[in-house]
Amino acid sequence: MENILDIIESIAHEKGLSSENVKEAVKAAFIQTAKRLVNPEFAYDAEIDPETKSIRVYQTITVVEDDDERLEGEEAAAYVGLTRAKAEVDPDVEVGDEFQIEHDIESHGRTAAATLFREIEFHIQRMVENELYNKYKEKIGTIVSGRVTRVDGKQNTYIDMEEVKAVLPMKSRIKGEHFKVGDVVNAVVRRVNIDKINGISIELSRTSPKFLEELLRLEVPEINDKLVIVEKCARIPGERAKIALLSTHPQVDPVGATVGVKGVRINAVSDELLGENIDCVEYTSVPELFIARAMSPAIISSVTIEGDPEDEESEAKAIVTLPSDQKSKAIGKSGINIRLASMLTGYAIELVEQGGSTTTAEEGMPAEEKKEDLSSLEALFGE
Repeated sequence: MENILDIIESIAHEKGLSSENVKEAVKAAFIQTAKRLVNPEFAYDAEIDPETKSIRVYQTITVVEDDDERLEGEEAAAYVGLTRAKAEVDPDVEVGDEFQIEHDIESHGRTAAATLFREIEFHIQRMVENELYNKYKEKIGTIVSGRVTRVDGKQNTYIDMEEVKAVLPMKSRIKGEHFKVGDVVNAVVRRVNIDKINGISIELSRTSPKFLEELLRLEVPEINDKLVIVEKCARIPGERAKIALLSTHPQVDPVGATVGVKGVRINAVSDELLGENIDCVEYTSVPELFIARAMSPAIISSVTIEGDPEDEESEAKAIVTLPSDQKSKAIGKSGINIRLASMLTGYAIELVEQGGSTTTAEEGMPAEEKKEDLSSLEALFGE
């Protein structure tokens, strides 16, 4: 009970917490200890004397009529009769008034010490977790790094980030990559949760489009300085991605700045993504032109828009007309180019050969993937 302020300062310094918050946590621990030792229904308060550096616990007593039945029950210690209160406390006291009496927790002996220790430990731990939760909640969508400590039977990768441990689920790992204990892994924070049983839990991702965006921001100074903005991003992790770039400065070429001299910048990002090919296109608010650019490397003849991607009641479709010799480029290997273009633009793309047949994004998929439509792809690879 003595030198409690010195103890609070020590805890705050060791855990990296504010002294004021630790002080409130310690007071809450003393109050909860008193309730556990006496009666959880009783009202208690705690005060710290800055001069003596000691803490005192007070119980709140309520004045009731002399014949009140609560004076005879299990909670009788929380009440006092009016006559006794006038004689012992204040002659002007009235029914319903409350006053406080000091409660000596030390009188409960070792039980009190053990209970108090558990309560302080619990409250400080909750505070540390809340601090970490708030810290990492602000990091959602940003890159963090850590060292692999374990890979379980389901290929979920557990990563130590010094302050906390995080998990990189198998579904959020790029296809074909494997990690072993001791590897340093970069990933984007996807989700942060906290609960009373498991504490804080952090989920990472390397398949999210946000991971690609953050890698570009770290590699390309123009993106970091907001001279170039990544307007949209779509990727099939480990295979291919498309990004739409917009320049905010008239003298900055968004695609050239992002690719870098001889592709050095974009190749550095691709290497982190297990060789994922990254197509860079310049963004425009004109949907026909944007779709035409998104279909690169195919050269198309025209684009006709049907519907609005912001209208949930109707399908937004783009009919793309192109020469027959450009069809294979537009579809891409296993339909990957047309699928990414659809994901990037938000339009269901339908290819029409000049004087020939029609192909949709779904038809461009390999047979085993035709069951997955645009929405399922976005649910799997999007945020």
